[in-house]
Amino acid sequence: MKKSLIGLSLCIVQILYAQNYSQYVNPFIGTGGHGHTFPGAIVPFGMVQLSPDTRIDGSWDGCSGYHYSDSVIYGFSHTHLNGTGVSDYGDIMLMPTMGNPSLDSKEYSSKFSHKNEKAAAGFYSVKLDKSNIHVRLTATKRVGYHEYTFNNTGNANIILDLNHRDKLLEGEVKIIDDKTIEVFRRSEAWATNQYVYARIEFSKPMKVSKKEVNGKQEAGLYTGTKLALAFSSHVNKGEKINIKVSLSPTGYEGAGKNMLAEGRSSDFEAIRKQAQAEWDKELAKIEVRSDDKDKLSVFYTALYHVFTQPNINMDVDGRYRGRDNKLHTANGFDYYTVFSLWDTFRGAHPLMTLIDRKRTADFINTFIRQYEQGGKLPVWELASHETECMIGYHAVSVIADAMAKGIQGFDYEKAFEASKNSAMLDIFGLNAYKQNYFISVDDEPESASKTVEYAYDDWCIAQMAKILGKKEDYQYFMKRSQSWKNLYNPQNGFIQARKNGNWYGPFDPREVNNNYTEGNSWHYSYSVQQDIPGLISAHGGKEKFEQFIDAIFAAPDKTTGREQADITGLMGQYAQGNEPSHHIAYLYNFVDKPEKTDTKIKYILDNFYKNTPDGLIGNEDCGQMSAWYILSSMGIYSITPGLPEWETTTPYFDEIKIHLEDGTTRTITKNTERAELKKLGFENVKPVKDFKYARLTASPVIAADRIFDFSTKVEIIPLHQDDKIYYMTMDENDANKRKTFIPYKGPFTITKTTQVMAYTERSGEKSSVTTASFNRRPNYWDINILSKVTPQYSATGSLALIDGIRGDINWRKGEWQGYQGQNFEAVIDFQSPRQIKELSSTYLQDSKAWILMPKKVEYYASMNGKDYIHLKTIDNSIDPKDEKVQIKDFTTEILPTEARYLKVKAYYFGKLPEWHQGAGGDAYIFIDEISVK
Repeated sequence: MKKSLIGLSLCIVQILYAQNYSQYVNPFIGTGGHGHTFPGAIVPFGMVQLSPDTRIDGSWDGCSGYHYSDSVIYGFSHTHLNGTGVSDYGDIMLMPTMGNPSLDSKEYSSKFSHKNEKAAAGFYSVKLDKSNIHVRLTATKRVGYHEYTFNNTGNANIILDLNHRDKLLEGEVKIIDDKTIEVFRRSEAWATNQYVYARIEFSKPMKVSKKEVNGKQEAGLYTGTKLALAFSSHVNKGEKINIKVSLSPTGYEGAGKNMLAEGRSSDFEAIRKQAQAEWDKELAKIEVRSDDKDKLSVFYTALYHVFTQPNINMDVDGRYRGRDNKLHTANGFDYYTVFSLWDTFRGAHPLMTLIDRKRTADFINTFIRQYEQGGKLPVWELASHETECMIGYHAVSVIADAMAKGIQGFDYEKAFEASKNSAMLDIFGLNAYKQNYFISVDDEPESASKTVEYAYDDWCIAQMAKILGKKEDYQYFMKRSQSWKNLYNPQNGFIQARKNGNWYGPFDPREVNNNYTEGNSWHYSYSVQQDIPGLISAHGGKEKFEQFIDAIFAAPDKTTGREQADITGLMGQYAQGNEPSHHIAYLYNFVDKPEKTDTKIKYILDNFYKNTPDGLIGNEDCGQMSAWYILSSMGIYSITPGLPEWETTTPYFDEIKIHLEDGTTRTITKNTERAELKKLGFENVKPVKDFKYARLTASPVIAADRIFDFSTKVEIIPLHQDDKIYYMTMDENDANKRKTFIPYKGPFTITKTTQVMAYTERSGEKSSVTTASFNRRPNYWDINILSKVTPQYSATGSLALIDGIRGDINWRKGEWQGYQGQNFEAVIDFQSPRQIKELSSTYLQDSKAWILMPKKVEYYASMNGKDYIHLKTIDNSIDPKDEKVQIKDFTTEILPTEARYLKVKAYYFGKLPEWHQGAGGDAYIFIDEISVK
């Protein structure tokens, strides 16, 4: 009987995997618009992504190397990023040509037509018009297969250009024999020190016919930072040259082993069918039934995009390059790379906990090794390097979600240790966050977003602690998880940044500025996934919170402030094209209005996902945009990863079958009960015993004029009406005095530069101390700024330039004034004539952020404000290509001069030059303090 059951089970599996779900995959979805996907040949989670490159400039819409609007192919490289917002990869590029070989990309590139281009799961083909060459590509996990058909007789060339796309730090080509070469490429882009080794095997003998080398040129060995070679051979009309390229992160030996394991076949069609079969096997995990073929294409391409990464990043023998740049061996798990965790923790990883628990454990084992070898869990890891891109420490979300759902295969204790380590570091505002339970603008840029995302991550760590029975850790991190309360403004219901003890203002929830990450206050004011009931209570109950959800969809669909290309797919201020909005429509479930969730979700599914090149409303972001579609179409979404249940909506398809790793199948129809959907796949997860934890008391707001003439009124405002306030003040006369906090009874006046400290208390729980400094002006000058400040870089107004408070090198804290595309000009009125001996104005350069030193600064003096004499011109001495963030005082001594008015004129750099990533855009001038002696 057992044998019969096993045989029947295997038969079912074989039939299941034999179904051709890959037929619905359209790799061109997302290659247009702002999807940033690529159409090339890959297998699920493969190391090789063999795809054409139509962009070599690092442009935003060319992050994957390909954009559907282009008509020129520069070559076919073996690594690509799927839907990111920063450019990298494009390693080991090959390009076939005919005739005399050229190593100039403008010469060896070729026009192509989409009419002669095809893409499918595991396959890509195109005709290169310039030399009439048909190209076909397929792949295994670690080997890329090329088939070039030369339709004319003549000299065939294969161009290998190691300077393709990103910066080559070190290159090497070894000629093993006339059919085999080995290649090493160490490069710098987003990953600043990436290692790739390759073994390349030609199907026929090829000779080096042209080379560009600035290093060694020995027998069969070429090195340098400028390195390109052409390999040539005569071909007859219709002749094919097949090429196999194996990759390795560890060395030539690894590339050789990978070739032996996956590159022995010379049958291109067999490898193509094998790649298709691998896709069919993965895609069959979710069966969708629909009469609409476009919807099937959207769904299965979405699943294809989710399975495109993370990418296996070890050799067949388990060897990999760790975060310490040393070689290690993975025992009992697969080591991966490309973790876009700020994006994927929200949907892509929760989806994997449902349909791929084994690989989820492998991801977490990778995280643990990266902690052990690199000092912390990954944030946005690429090619064994931490890019430090985006915010939070969201690897903890993936870990907590897996633990909460009972996934085994990794060390829970070690995972908790690694998670706690990330939360206890003193980087990216965490030092202030740990002390104050929030981050202010004064502490760190993107302070509002970091506060709420750290708070969610801390809740995740608390859930791990609860599972492991660590009561004190649970209580500590649960208190930290309430930090959002310190940025919740009860007067308007928004998550609002705080600066110098007060709310940051003027406040516009639509404004995109340096207080939020790729978004604005609308997007982050719902980012309390760990405590939705608490957020509802803060708003005053379900009815008011429902109105607040309604409001984001009803708001004007234009943002203000800085232009942010990532914010797309706007429904009011809801932005489906960027991740912070992805859970918001599901919040209607918490106010007993599931029908509103259903309406919004269906609208998004219908309108923002299409079977066209521009069929994604925003960046794919390594599978997150597609994971949202997959989950939502099944009627589920994880608002709070770390909680073993789904939020629900009406399923989108007529029937969906999910095949789980335990061999069971779950069937979903439009009539499936929401209660059944809520625990889908996690029905047997048992609740863990809870511990009590302390409620966080929010810190008070201190409001007064930061800069005042003679006096200012100070008001201290609690964020909860029942809180008692205690405060103390310190001015320059109190430096050596011992002072204590006293009860606050009402507003008070200060007449000196003063520091005010305050905290609140409720039911015995004290808040952190809010500290604010208020400065009496060091002078009584007036300033008339004749240039137009960029609104989000206005500091505290015009007086910021003469208030004696200097901004530091981290300009994102908001102490600098920014002027774009114009010279800076201002006139200071000293109110009465005074003698001048020294003049100074201070500027900042951050070349990557378009902020460059002025070309020169001129100083003029006047007694009447009309007739000016030129005092001095100071030329800039800092190279605009210098990417170091730095401050320079344009200071000069002059002969004693009497004047009432001083004019300062700084000449902006102009248009950004060709070498700059923002070429053609207008540079900024950033200025802070103008001083006179």
